[in-house]
Amino acid sequence: MVSFGIMTAAQNVDYADVARVWQEADGLPEIEHAWLFDHLMPIGGDLDGPILEGWTLLSALAAQTRRLRLGLLVTSNRIRPPALLAKIATTVDVVSDGRLDFGIGVGSRPSVPWARREYDAFGLPWVETQEAITGLREGVALIRRVWTEESPFDVDGAVVRVAGAFQRPTPVQSPGPPIMIGGRSAAVLRIAAEHADLWNIPGGDIADAADRSRLLDRYCADAGRDPAAITRSIHLGVSYDRPQDTRAAIGAAIDAGFTHIVLGLGAPYPDGVAGWVADELVRPSN
Repeated sequence: MVSFGIMTAAQNVDYADVARVWQEADGLPEIEHAWLFDHLMPIGGDLDGPILEGWTLLSALAAQTRRLRLGLLVTSNRIRPPALLAKIATTVDVVSDGRLDFGIGVGSRPSVPWARREYDAFGLPWVETQEAITGLREGVALIRRVWTEESPFDVDGAVVRVAGAFQRPTPVQSPGPPIMIGGRSAAVLRIAAEHADLWNIPGGDIADAADRSRLLDRYCADAGRDPAAITRSIHLGVSYDRPQDTRAAIGAAIDAGFTHIVLGLGAPYPDGVAGWVADELVRPSN
């Protein structure tokens, strides 16, 4: 069964514009999920333009919708300590009455020119890739424990260290929101094989995405997991001018085994864009 969602990157747009699109999508059964991203400064368009913080915005949108599953595609594990992130995610799951899909990844690649500037601008430590990978593996394991443990616990990992970790309330969803791990590197795929309920890859090159999905199958076998236990998710950019190109990309992704399709909407968002997505992209692809 294929599910379709939208992604609205809250950069160089107004809050009211994002809320309008999400509220419209919430009334359309063809659109099952909606996503934001996790950046503190724009990464496209006007790099000095406005941008809203993802988790704060997600909580506001959760309170204004009733049906959509929702999340961040995906949270940077570098920005917030994992125990704090678990608490933030629990709050959104409570506000949404159990509609959160918890997306997380290693964070920006060092090779991307704009990657470091938001860390420097907000006084966040920049860690190199290997430490970030270790932090993601330890962080996801900690988050699952925080959501489910009955008593305080300590962790003394290579990167993640907490003393007396504990939270109440726990998420509405038990044993916690589904975990989506995003990324394409072999190291991230190994973590996904161990911990993910969903795995997401930025689309564009469907052949590469299919190769990465097959590699994930291998890592699942190594970890003793059924590859079918992990839903394959892909983000595809939407062309308003050439919807036939987007439909072709959707078809290729579905043929490659991706059943969770996230359609990235470019700003400014046309009036009625969610209905347009349902009519022009989702219905013809089902």
